[in-house]
Parts: sequence; C-alpha cells; structure tokens
Amino acid sequence: MAIWDIKERNNLARANQHLNKGDRGIYGGGTTPSLSNIIDYITISSTGNATDFGDIGDNISALQGVGNHTRGIFGGGYRAGFSNVIEYITIMTTGNATDFGDLITAKNGPAAAGNDIKGVFGGGHTPTKQDAIEIITIATLGNASDFGNLTDARSTAGGTGDNTRALFMGGQAPGYSDIIDYITLASTGNAIDFGNLTSGRHNCSSTASSTTRGVQASGLESGGSIAVIDYVTIQSTGNAADFGDTSNANNSKAGNGNSVRGTFSGGDQPSPIDVIDYITIASTGDAVDFGNLSVARAYHAGLSNCGGHLASSGNEPQRPSVNYMPGSGRGFIGGGSASNTINMIFIPTLGNASDFGDLPVQHYGVGACSNGTRGIWGGNTNVAVNISSLEFQSLGNGADFGDLSVARYRIGSHSSTTRGVFAGGQAGSAPNYNEYDVIDYITIASAGDASDFGDLTSERWFVAPGGSSTRGVFGSGVANPAGYSNIIDYITIASTGDASDFGDLAATTGYTAGCSSSVRQVFGGGYTPSAINVMQYVTIASAGDASDFGDLLDATGYATGTSNNTRGIFAGDLYPAATNVIQYITIASTGNSADFGDLIDAGHSHGSTSDSHGGLQA
Repeated sequence: MAIWDIKERNNLARANQHLNKGDRGIYGGGTTPSLSNIIDYITISSTGNATDFGDIGDNISALQGVGNHTRGIFGGGYRAGFSNVIEYITIMTTGNATDFGDLITAKNGPAAAGNDIKGVFGGGHTPTKQDAIEIITIATLGNASDFGNLTDARSTAGGTGDNTRALFMGGQAPGYSDIIDYITLASTGNAIDFGNLTSGRHNCSSTASSTTRGVQASGLESGGSIAVIDYVTIQSTGNAADFGDTSNANNSKAGNGNSVRGTFSGGDQPSPIDVIDYITIASTGDAVDFGNLSVARAYHAGLSNCGGHLASSGNEPQRPSVNYMPGSGRGFIGGGSASNTINMIFIPTLGNASDFGDLPVQHYGVGACSNGTRGIWGGNTNVAVNISSLEFQSLGNGADFGDLSVARYRIGSHSSTTRGVFAGGQAGSAPNYNEYDVIDYITIASAGDASDFGDLTSERWFVAPGGSSTRGVFGSGVANPAGYSNIIDYITIASTGDASDFGDLAATTGYTAGCSSSVRQVFGGGYTPSAINVMQYVTIASAGDASDFGDLLDATGYATGTSNNTRGIFAGDLYPAATNVIQYITIASTGNSADFGDLIDAGHSHGSTSDSHGGLQA
C-alpha cells in the first residue's frame, strides 16, 4: 500500500490535482546479440516506442528485475561470467544504475518478484540449476539474505505475484518445467506447489500482474519458441489457463505492467527482436502492438513502479480523510484469534467498534504500537516474523512493513512518536514452548526489519505493555517452567540496552493486558492461574511496586489494552470463552471499569494501539 504525505495531499487536493500513482515500465540489459547495458522506459497506459533511461553498470544479460513505487532493482545475470551484482535505479528519474549490494550466489536466469517492501530472486544457473530464494529490502542498500527454496531447482522461470504472494512459473530443470510454486512474502520459508503451466517451458518472460491475476507470456518448449500466454489467479492455487497469444512466437521476453495492462518486449526468434506487445490483464485475448524497444534484444529484465504487486486493490493508495484529525482518539484493535480485521473505536466516546479494514496477515498474539499516524502490528503464531503497518488517515487495509529479528508471538509493544519496541514473546507448540527475552525496535516512519534493542530481565511472553514518550514498561508474563510472573521491567525508548527492574505487581499473573497515559500505567486482568478481574497501576516516571486500581467488569484473560491520555481501554477475553466486550477506565483516577461497547467479533489475543496513547504525549 502506498503512503500519503497528508500535508502534500492537502495541497494537491486544494489545487484540484491528482496523485501520480506511477505509470512507468522499465526494460534493462539483454542480448542484442552482444551483451547490452541499455535501460529503456515506457509509459504503460499509453502506446509508443521506448525511450532511453540510462545504463546498467556493465553489459549484461539473463538478469531479472523487480520494482516498487520508487526503485527498480536488477539482480543476477551474465557479465562475462555469472554475476551476483544487484543495482538499482530511481524509476521516475532517468540515469544510470547504482550499486545496491550482492546476491548470495553469482547466477544468471533467476526469477524475480516482490512488493513495495521486498524483492525476491528465485532459482538460477551457476552453472548448475539452483533452488535458492534470496530476499532484499528494496528501500535499503545491502546484500541479499536467504529466504528459502523453490520446490525444484531450475533457472529462467518467470516471476509474478501480488502484494502478499510471489509466484515462480516454469523454467529449466534441466528439461522444460511446467511447475508453478509460490511463497508468502511476509514470512521466510520454502515455496509451496501452486499448480502447472499449460505446457513445460523455460526462458519464460518476466511477467505482469493485476491485483488478482498473474500472466506469463511465451517461452521455449521442446518443439521451439511459443506465443502462448497463460494466466493464474494469484490468491488461489491450481493450473494456469490459456489467455491468448503474443504477436510472435519467441522466448526470453521481458514483461512489466500496471494493475490494468501488461506489456511484453523483445525476445529471441531466434535472433533478438524489438517488438513490444500489450494485453489487458482482466480480459483474455491476443496481445496487440504497443511500440518498439530502442534496440532489439532478448534475455533482458522488466519491472515497473505500478504493477498489481504494489497495491491491495486497483493500485490505489489509502486516501486521507477530510474528517479525521490525527491525535483525536482513534483506537485500533487488530488481529487476534478471530480474523485479520481491524476494529476501530473513538476512545473519547462510547460505542461499538467499526470495521476499518484488514491486516495483510492474521496476526495472533501480536504487539501493536503507533507514532500517531501509522500503526504497527508485530509478530504472529509460531514461525512468522511479520510486521504490518496501517495508515490512520482513512479506512483501508494494512501493508507489509518488514520482519522481527526473531519469529515469535504473544509480544508486548510500546512506542514513542519515533520508535516502536517489541518485547518478549513465545514460539513453538505445547508443551514445547520457547520463550524469549528479546527486545526489538523499529523506526516507525521507515519500513524495514526490526533491530536488536536489548533483553528483558527474564524470558517471558504476553507481557503487559505501556509507558510514556521516554520510558517503556512491561509487566507480568508467562514462562516455562516458572509459570506466571510479577516482574515489571522498564527501558528508555530512545536508547538501546537491556531492561531494568521497575518493581513488582501485587499479584503474580500471566496473560495480562496493559494501557497507559503519559503518567500512569494500568495492568488489567490475567491468570493466577484462574482468571482475575483485578487492575493494578504504577506511576511510570518512578520505579516501584504496583498498587490496586479497581476491578474489571469480569474476570478477564488474553485481553488487549490501549488508550488515549485520559481513558484506558481493555478489549476481548478468553474466559471462559472468547468475548467481544470492550470496557474502559479513567486512568488518572482509580475505580472499576465500565462498559464501552463491543468488538465486531468475539476474540482474544489482539494487538491494540491508538493515535494518542501515553507514549505519544509530552
């Protein structure tokens, strides 16, 4: 999902101007038949000949590319030898490519795909066929890291996908492969079988996609080059279906597109050609003429800044609301046991939650935090390392942000206006749980993976979080074999380092929820081992033991908490069954909670945050 600069969008709206969503396709490198370093570009929604963009660092062929809204990435290939070089361009400018980093292995013929955050390169030739999948974070510079493996070692496959999945289609293994496999971009791991192409082929094009459909054009079969175009529905599984034909039978094309139109350029027939064709992805039928490349070539890379892999629907960024003022009290309760639904409440009033949108994955046992305009959800069951983000300005779905340093869930999270921290957690299945003392941090304004902050004073999960703009506080928790905990830890958010002892809770608890103003943190409910309705509080700036606050409506465990600077919220429950109850307290006083309203669905183990919690107040 694209992100709006609210001030910029306000100025554009006042001027009655529209957002430039991006409409540029890029073709780089290739064989002419000699190796080429040429980069061309087109405007995908129009027709016409390609225009010179700049040059790749060396003459190269059999490379592949992936793009986000800003950057285009070229990786692998053959430059008088197998290459591990990764280079990048800024798509909406022109100019030569710049060094990004290196692939783990020098190879030609990988397949590439990705979303706005991540790019992946799968398979390749070294000269043996490879099954490795490597991953990069597009917004940063650096070397690729291991993601997992394809279902089969192969090269010259085609890559496609949407903003959550990457598909690898066909290839040489060493024969003509019809395999389609897929990965989920938000989590590392091996590819899973998707289905099969209509025929085995290699030298497949880099492919185009809408938000629902991936399209692969031409290739080399046992009988020679083909004009066949196949398509799949990305979020399903199953075999590809016939779409139509390109204007000529060839192989080693490059492809790109926006979310409506796909283009396919060049190819080997058996000599290189300069033809660019296009299709309308949502329909079926034969490709038609678009224009010509600046130079006839094959074995080149295609990418764009506007494909279906960059949007949850229609490549349309989430729009800011004219009725919303950041910091006014929106609360967001997302993930948990029920679904990936994001519940929204307005904390200063009372009432039931409304549907805001969906997180890109179903986060369970998740830690959530925000900087006031962007919400972050980190962690997921057992093996996932997902971090998702959400823009608060208007209704809409979340997007992939990056990964935690350690795969875990049942995490406590707090934030300032700059930094989010994720503390503790659990992985594994009963009875073989692993608990963690890890604290990670992120810079909320910049998507990317979390970094190590330090450690809690002990390993435990489901710590109850809260704090001020300078201090994060984590209390309670569960650990094996010690059981429930009365420990309260604290950190200084702007620094890094291990947590320090704050004091103790009055009762040893687990599965407790937390919320805070900038002055006071309240711990609500939990297990002892039976569920309790007790609330306790501490003064955040002064270390010390907790004091009695009052009682929740009922005995409550596995709830989640958030707040503005006046009112605290506790939502969900797992005692004796999942509930949809939302209750509230006035943080500055003491006393029992009162009914606020209901969640959309009964559930527990949500992650909650707001645009005005204690960490966002001076």
